[in-house]
Amino acid sequence: MFKTLLLVICTVVIAFIAVTFWRVGQNEKRVSELYPAQGDFVEVDGHPVHYIEMGQGPDLVLIHGASGNARDFTFGLAQKLATSYRVIIFDRPGLGYTPQLAPFDVSITDQAHLLASASVALGAERPIVAGQSFGGSVTMAWAVARPDNIAAAVSIAGATHTWEGELAPLTAYLAHPFFGPILSHLASAWVSREYVAENVRSAFTPQDELEGYAEHLGTPLILRPATLMANARQRDTLKEDIRAIVPQYTALNLPLEIVHGDADPVVSHLIHSERLVEDVKDANLVVLKGMGHMPQHLAHDAVIDAIDRAATRAGLR
Repeated sequence: MFKTLLLVICTVVIAFIAVTFWRVGQNEKRVSELYPAQGDFVEVDGHPVHYIEMGQGPDLVLIHGASGNARDFTFGLAQKLATSYRVIIFDRPGLGYTPQLAPFDVSITDQAHLLASASVALGAERPIVAGQSFGGSVTMAWAVARPDNIAAAVSIAGATHTWEGELAPLTAYLAHPFFGPILSHLASAWVSREYVAENVRSAFTPQDELEGYAEHLGTPLILRPATLMANARQRDTLKEDIRAIVPQYTALNLPLEIVHGDADPVVSHLIHSERLVEDVKDANLVVLKGMGHMPQHLAHDAVIDAIDRAATRAGLR
């Protein structure tokens, strides 16, 4: 009886694993068909970096946040900016269609070096660099690590300083070397699109999500196992990565514009942007009353104005 029960359990487990891997494969195939790479690739020391380019004018690099990709900026903002700038939007390593740099310990400084080198390879040697949320972290790392390859910086609801608290348990497990591969495949195979859509909606709080945004972003792209793990592992080390660069903010000598909502429940403007404007000489902060975490979608005028000010201060307009 016991042997029979054990055999049944083993059969069920094996079948579940097989179906899980089959669903992951099918989902990844479907995602690549529905949400293909929209741009081109440039290589940095043999590492491909996916980018989308549009417009003419001063060079402007846009860097997306966590759980995102370059499509985040092509939901309207980049098209507006392209009337005045040569816009280059990168997929950060491990997300979108840029492969990860390494399984572990890819810091925001590592990402900044990769994207700065990709920018130089595209002929944008001293661009304005604007990043949202996690992209704001990479923007500040770029300013610190590659001062000769940046004309001005714009932080949009950027995470720029350390904070209290730990990662959500699910994110911590996804970042784990043993549990990560297991959970990422389970999530990729079985998490519903409704669950993902709800998480996207919550990012807009207290505002409402814009209609069509989740579909445009290609939220299933984040559910690929490798992307889930890369995203979690980057978030896992973000606080310490930021801690390493904060002491260097006071030495920065470049135009810095900051846009942040005072109702942002994800990245507090008090913990991050208010401290950043104190650290960086002549930095300018615009606080958007009642705005949450997504001013790049809900406050186009404020973001564009900040980029224009940065360009003017850098002598590019």
